[in-house]
Amino acid sequence: MKQHRVAQVAMILALVLALLAPVAFASKGGGKGNPGGGGSGASLTLVLLDSSDGLPHYGQQVTFDVSTTATTKPLVRVYCYQNGVRVYWASAGFYPGYPWPWAQNFTLSSSYWTGGAADCTADLYYTPNGRRFITLETLGFRVDA
Repeated sequence: MKQHRVAQVAMILALVLALLAPVAFASKGGGKGNPGGGGSGASLTLVLLDSSDGLPHYGQQVTFDVSTTATTKPLVRVYCYQNGVRVYWASAGFYPGYPWPWAQNFTLSSSYWTGGAADCTADLYYTPNGRRFITLETLGFRVDA
């Protein structure tokens, strides 16, 4: 029982660190939106969950199709910016047994982002030791108002 609580605390801490870690500390791997770019053996594809016109819009939900051979516990983080100001950030694990599977659906809004279009970036990454973040693939996408 105690080991289970320690594992839960470690997972929560890793998630918090992933949310707080600046993109600048990530080691870049694949190319912008190029599955497997740079020999990363990874792909990251945007999936629109409730779009009526095939484009992501403010307030809608997206998720990602993820593939990698680099790790068994890939994560995806999303950052969105309006006029250079970060207005959205979220992260979730994309592997079996991830304890918060609902977090894999990213709702494109926040208390900082109350409307309008934004430029977003999704990173497929992993953390081999809980301190270092290795980015395997990066995908940029525009969110319309």
